[in-house]
Amino acid sequence: MAERVIVGMSGGVDSSVAAYLLQSQGYEVIGVTMQVWDAACSLQMEREGGCCGQGAVDDARRVCAGLGIPYYVMGFRDIFEDRVIRPFIEEYLRGRTPNPCIVCNRDVKWAAMMKARAQVGASYVATGHYARIEKLENGRYTIKNSVTAAKDQTYALYRLSQEQLAATLMPVGDYHKPEVRAIAEKEGIAVAKKPDSEEICFVTDDDYAGYIDAHAEGRVPGPGRFVTKDGRDLGPNKGITHYTIGQRKHLGLSMGHPVFVTDIDAKTGNVTIGDDADVYGTELVCSDLNFMAVPDMEIGETVRLSGKIRYGGKPAPCTVEKTGPDTLRAFFDEPVRAITPGQSAVFYEGDHIYAGGTIDRKIR
Repeated sequence: MAERVIVGMSGGVDSSVAAYLLQSQGYEVIGVTMQVWDAACSLQMEREGGCCGQGAVDDARRVCAGLGIPYYVMGFRDIFEDRVIRPFIEEYLRGRTPNPCIVCNRDVKWAAMMKARAQVGASYVATGHYARIEKLENGRYTIKNSVTAAKDQTYALYRLSQEQLAATLMPVGDYHKPEVRAIAEKEGIAVAKKPDSEEICFVTDDDYAGYIDAHAEGRVPGPGRFVTKDGRDLGPNKGITHYTIGQRKHLGLSMGHPVFVTDIDAKTGNVTIGDDADVYGTELVCSDLNFMAVPDMEIGETVRLSGKIRYGGKPAPCTVEKTGPDTLRAFFDEPVRAITPGQSAVFYEGDHIYAGGTIDRKIR
């Protein structure tokens, strides 16, 4: 009897090809979509191309019908609101810049697929992420880089648990994006030419500040001040939810040269402005840790790794020290750009994830 696998279907080409590849390898494939929006939101989601709206459901259903596999929609609006949207808003109100997709992967998408896996007696769950899973000699599971750096998605997956990794397949991690599209076109998969969706699915117009204004129940702080690092007042800002570390555009400042956001103070409402050099740093502290390649580190232990502090960034050589029960301090060999509280620091050992955590602050 063929092993059964639950495939998370986003309605895009990558998850669709993942389902096809697994089917061609002899698995009994079942497609599922985690729908996190009600009908009032789904039309807007469809227009904007979001990954969890009615348009995604319709596309995934068409793909599964074409492959001749069962398809189900799972509703998770309440848990999505609790685990993803509310923390997203709270982080912005604290002057931080969160990455909700990382939280959603572990606490919503994989949690839902693992539950479905148990209900239908499947051996595995699977997705269309550009990443690979490897079991190390020490018995630990880790996320390994895909074959293509251009589409590598390991950064967004660093919070997956050992249980989740052990039961997960990522078949498109062995392919380049053009190869995936070529497979889809060759096999007549309905979404072969569908463009990729990059935005946060619940902020369909990329206006994070506007979304927070509409959903933070009157708790959005008002305008503050732009200041320099030596305390000079540059005038009013629109409020801390409008800014992130490293931002240059839409500041409304005429300084005669490019300036950037270097710090955000939620208590005072001040947004510090500086030159490009001021955006760089060499040390950070992160917490809320998740270890992959090892169970943990001893307090005071150090290890040489490479650290990535943005989804689109590149890993940079660093020394990582365990400084407390749930804190790591990273010392980068060379300055890295825009160490941002609320974003994730993911540390790699060679081509696989060693550990990661949420950035608390830049030290210097």
